[in-house]
Amino acid sequence: MHPTQAQATAPDLGRTGPDPPDASGWRGRVIASLEAGGNYPTWVLLAALAGLFATTFPITILTLALGPIAEEFATSETTVAWVISAPMLLSAVTLPLLGKLGDLYGHRRVFLLGFAGATAVAVATVFAWDIWSLIGLRTLASILGGATQPTSMALIFRVYPASQRVRAMGWWSMTGAAAPALGLILGAPLADGFDWRVVFMLQAAISAVALGLAAVVLTETPRQRVRFDVAGVVTLSIGVGGFMFAVGQLRVLGPESPWIHLATLIGMAGLAVFIRVERHTPEPLMPLTFFRRQNFTAPILSNAFMAAAYMGAFVLAALILTEIFGYRFLPAAIIMLLRTATLTIASPLGGTLGYRIGERGASMVGCGILTLGLCVMAAGVYLHSIVVLGAGLVLQGMGHGLGLPSLPSAIAGTVPESDLGIASAANRLTGQAGAAFGITILTLVYGGTNASSAFTIALLAGAALSLLSFFAAVAMERPARTASGPAPPAPRVD
Repeated sequence: MHPTQAQATAPDLGRTGPDPPDASGWRGRVIASLEAGGNYPTWVLLAALAGLFATTFPITILTLALGPIAEEFATSETTVAWVISAPMLLSAVTLPLLGKLGDLYGHRRVFLLGFAGATAVAVATVFAWDIWSLIGLRTLASILGGATQPTSMALIFRVYPASQRVRAMGWWSMTGAAAPALGLILGAPLADGFDWRVVFMLQAAISAVALGLAAVVLTETPRQRVRFDVAGVVTLSIGVGGFMFAVGQLRVLGPESPWIHLATLIGMAGLAVFIRVERHTPEPLMPLTFFRRQNFTAPILSNAFMAAAYMGAFVLAALILTEIFGYRFLPAAIIMLLRTATLTIASPLGGTLGYRIGERGASMVGCGILTLGLCVMAAGVYLHSIVVLGAGLVLQGMGHGLGLPSLPSAIAGTVPESDLGIASAANRLTGQAGAAFGITILTLVYGGTNASSAFTIALLAGAALSLLSFFAAVAMERPARTASGPAPPAPRVD
């Protein structure tokens, strides 16, 4: 569909200032050709997904190389763990800032600048000279690469009509969820056959190609002419940072650690001040009225609990296959590919399902299947059956793929298009926080005992988290019906 048709279907509510000019010169001719053929939205989707994949797949790939990195830099594995945890923590904290910057200054600009910066830092990471340079470069790359997450959603929503967004989100969800999993699977042969630095050479090469595509295809979104809410950004960052630190370090420091208590108090204080600031700011970072809407708050909660259950079980699966079933990592990674492959297939189908039966119904189906998959996986561990365990992995991938695309689509349908960046960032932030929470809780329940009973109980705890995501999906609004199926809600303006 032509972008102007998409904009007519999903009006640009809440924006101020004129639309940016169309691309000129040879790039303008390329875009005009794509528009004439009706393929322009598809190319925007491909460009956005390429950027999302290139910046997110290294998140988990280094987990296999923590031992060799510790040995190379002569440091402890506790210190090396910050190569993983620091990027996850700080990239989550900066998501709202990046989403709002896209709303204010144009999502194409923020997407390209962040993507280019992450690509340059990936090259620099190849030459990391000690553990602290590696941690710093990985953290900077994750922060800059995080710009591709909320901005890619906003760029996709800009060219797709409201009725087609859930289908586009099927492909977006597939990429966002599968990239870290594929990174872990790719990490097995890379860690076995090459130095860990080759990961970042691969990332830089993929990123360069994806960045070139995005620079050609993407056009700028309109910009808001409002004051930037500095106080909102600072207080939200403090609040989210405190909670993310507490969750991320709970396994390392233990629940009795004063650092965990202090971080939790800082998080609570930061969020309390953030709410107060937003209530009295005429141009807030995040309008608090959004949280009064069922199709904003319920999908965000469902996404958080779904991410908690899915990623918590993902970490446990590798331990179960190696510790309980005795597989080496490469065969275990191949078995775990069952879930990734199912997710890859199910995500686009989830977008179609949301279009057919509505976002609420599709989310409920997906969350229900994910809950069943965790229960089946627990049964596989209890019975020591790799066949039953594999069936549970397949059901998890299916449930996640079918349910997730409808959640960001429902959120986008209930906010003005001028706030798509911050709304998408809020959804991604809660998803990352949920994933960190799920990994922490399920590994704490498992307790490191490597006993079948401990893994079974931990997986059932994951099923309980998934059940909460189902109930949150039930709380979403029932869609109105039209002659062609469920009608998505129109964006609202307060």
